[in-house]
Amino acid sequence: MNVTEIVAKNPTQWGADTCAEVNARLEHASADVIAAWAAATFGPRLAVAASMQDTILPHLFATNLPGVDVLFLETGYHFPETVATRDAAAAQFPITIVNVTPRQSVAEQDAEFGKDLFARDPDTCCFMRKVDPLARVLTGYDAWVTGARRVDAATRAGLAPVSWDDTHGLVKISPLALWNDEDVETYQVTHDLPRNPLVAQGYPSIGCAPCTRRVAPGEDPRSGRWSGQDKTECGIHL
Repeated sequence: MNVTEIVAKNPTQWGADTCAEVNARLEHASADVIAAWAAATFGPRLAVAASMQDTILPHLFATNLPGVDVLFLETGYHFPETVATRDAAAAQFPITIVNVTPRQSVAEQDAEFGKDLFARDPDTCCFMRKVDPLARVLTGYDAWVTGARRVDAATRAGLAPVSWDDTHGLVKISPLALWNDEDVETYQVTHDLPRNPLVAQGYPSIGCAPCTRRVAPGEDPRSGRWSGQDKTECGIHL
């Protein structure tokens, strides 16, 4: 597929209809093709959001857009292994890490809202440490890339590789939307990527340390997030 043949418009012309048109042509394209299209269409106005559960997106987009901005939500609650994975990606790939920070440090949040807000009101904690910081940084871009996949959770079953993000007013690109776990493993092995060691230790879905636990064999991979609470998403992909 020639990415130059796929519709590309001025950023002010993008919207739900244009994204649906593009998605119809790219939905079953490879992640490489989707990444090449995104890089050619948006260039430096493209940002890649990476949780550093793995380093697939940083590698994929560094290949297509060297120097690409990779957004890392520095919540202040990450596992040390996740931060180390971010640093390994930054050292190995031609990317620009953008550490996206909340308005308040953890200490400042504790002082205003009480210690361990994540345990008492996880939605508010996620909003302040993830959703709001991401929203603020995305105002500087025309499109953003996520690593979300349909198999991650029932709430993502209809995820489109290319869609219009009404919340942020820009194009949302999920090149791994149709991937399964075998696809993830194959890509990592093929390209010998840095890995977050927590995955091999029983953490198939990694978020902030206080809100993530190991998952037992046979459990839903997302069951280790906000365990024991009526919560399945941080709010970024809602």
